[in-house]
Amino acid sequence: MATCFSHPAVPLAIACWAPSLRRPSLLITASLLSAAPDLDAIGFFLGVPYGAWCGHRGCSHSLVFAFVVAALLARPLARRCQVPYRRVLLFFWAAMASHGVVDMATNGGHGIALLWPFTTERFFWPWQPIEVAPLGIRAFFSQWGLEVLGSEAVWLWLPALVVGALGLLLRRPGPGEPSPPRPR
Repeated sequence: MATCFSHPAVPLAIACWAPSLRRPSLLITASLLSAAPDLDAIGFFLGVPYGAWCGHRGCSHSLVFAFVVAALLARPLARRCQVPYRRVLLFFWAAMASHGVVDMATNGGHGIALLWPFTTERFFWPWQPIEVAPLGIRAFFSQWGLEVLGSEAVWLWLPALVVGALGLLLRRPGPGEPSPPRPR
């Protein structure tokens, strides 16, 4: 898995291309959603086997699960932020779904159940350049943890910065599209 610090790179880069999504509550929610699938690691302490459909990197990392969670959260936040529901739904879905897609690029674990509930098969990308993160706080604050952060800087943050910068430079609010709020 990638770390919870790096998963938000994807929704933050997406928001750079969509000015109406640059609302603090939408950005915070999307960032939390991008890291949320790893809450399934609690299952280790509850005796859930790693390879179970609900184990680590199981159903919570799937596209369907991401869509259901996004659908539950999108309507009230879209209304509150005065952004079209479908735009918020797609943003939240992309944010949470990106977790499994990014984890497929890590070099460890049992793969990702991206297509659950249609199959329990777990997938990796053919190329896995991201160092898998250690589980546990003590292991994270080690040489391994530093190597993971360095790997994520190269393979997640740098591309997200480039994509986000291009979005900020090239994508301005269109006619009828709400602009991001100005700081007060």
